[in-house]
Amino acid sequence: MKEILDAILSADSTSADFAAIKLPESYRAVTLHKDEEQMFAGLESRDKDPRKSLHLDDVPLPELGPGEALVAVMASAVNYNTVWSSIFEPVSTFGFLERYGRLSPLTKRHDLPYHVLGSDLAGVVLRTGAGVNAWKPGDEVVAHCLSVELESPDGHNDTMMDPEQRIWGFETNFGGLAQLALVKTNQLLPKPKHLTWEEAASPGLVNSTAYRQLVSRNGAGMKQGDNVLIWGASGGLGSYATQYALAGGATPICVVSSPQKADICRAMGAEAVIDRSAEGYRFWKDEQNQDPREWKRLGAKIRELTGGEDVDIVFEHPGRETFGASVYVTRKGGTIVTCASTSGFMHQYDNRYLWMSLKRIVGSHFANYREAYEANRLIAKGRIHPTLSKVYSLEQTGQAALDVHHNKHQGKVGVLCLAPQEGLGVRDAEFREKHLPAINLFRELDERNVKPGRDI
Repeated sequence: MKEILDAILSADSTSADFAAIKLPESYRAVTLHKDEEQMFAGLESRDKDPRKSLHLDDVPLPELGPGEALVAVMASAVNYNTVWSSIFEPVSTFGFLERYGRLSPLTKRHDLPYHVLGSDLAGVVLRTGAGVNAWKPGDEVVAHCLSVELESPDGHNDTMMDPEQRIWGFETNFGGLAQLALVKTNQLLPKPKHLTWEEAASPGLVNSTAYRQLVSRNGAGMKQGDNVLIWGASGGLGSYATQYALAGGATPICVVSSPQKADICRAMGAEAVIDRSAEGYRFWKDEQNQDPREWKRLGAKIRELTGGEDVDIVFEHPGRETFGASVYVTRKGGTIVTCASTSGFMHQYDNRYLWMSLKRIVGSHFANYREAYEANRLIAKGRIHPTLSKVYSLEQTGQAALDVHHNKHQGKVGVLCLAPQEGLGVRDAEFREKHLPAINLFRELDERNVKPGRDI
């Protein structure tokens, strides 16, 4: 690994230098073990500890296939799918690997008794497989997490519709929380030159997800002047939705869970902020029954902030706890666009407020290559910024996942892989200087000891 790292840190390394590096037989990676699938059986979700299930192992270097790239990972990040994987919810990811392994002799490589996690990376291409022309050793890249086979016509209008669509590092093996990673080359994007490795690694999954969910015609198709209700607006996903609303001429109505998180949204430029802890909203009377009076109270608060208008779009990701309220407060003809369900997958809502008011519920899941490219392009142009708040070492990934599991973080949590320290990888210092306050916003707020709280 030293030879690889030395080449990356050297300003004089060429593509030929990277191509000549002898690859190691193994590398260090954050893994789950298949024989531990039942280790948390009987425990409540919150009591399941990723520090016990995530291991840092030496694993064999996988075979490089056609259309693939082996990438030296300088930095990665923790997403909520890492948390789900680590606590084996809602299902064990080894089922994904087994099904993928049955597809072909090449995908059989993924069906292993260990799972290398991670759906983000920033790093350097070391090798490319047969048929790859657009990328070469030495290219500095980030990776989006959409893995597709594209052998069906269904995926050729929108690759997210490919029947063999998977999330890399969650539903496939050889993910980004490692010193090396295996990706398809149609996952690669140019690394933004003004960012450090850890900053560049952090937007990928959540930035692309927010772009499709809110901006793309495949999602809500947000336009100028829209009022957008954003749950968890200071979190990993919501912080990008807030930026997209502001950059696109919409009005974000940011819902957070503490005064400190409200301050984060205002620092991003949002003016309409709802601190749900201060307002005391209780959308559920008990486990079985919601409280429509609380929906109405939220709707009144929204109209107070918007000058009497209801929201055109609700950016939904908490799921069970908030979905009934989301459907209710959306204006007639408006859109509830949903991905994930961090508070529960079984949503309940009063359908009268949907069908009689001609509202739409749109499911949104990650992004296709074009959407991921556009989202990354906006990062590279300094229109959207990373929301990195804290960085851990690869050895500390279990703690990082626990902090995300318990919402003790703001924005995104980064992980150094091969990078020996933070702050490396900047290639355009002049452009970076122009955007430094926005780049550092979440980190500076975290250093002021923002108190944790469940941000939905």
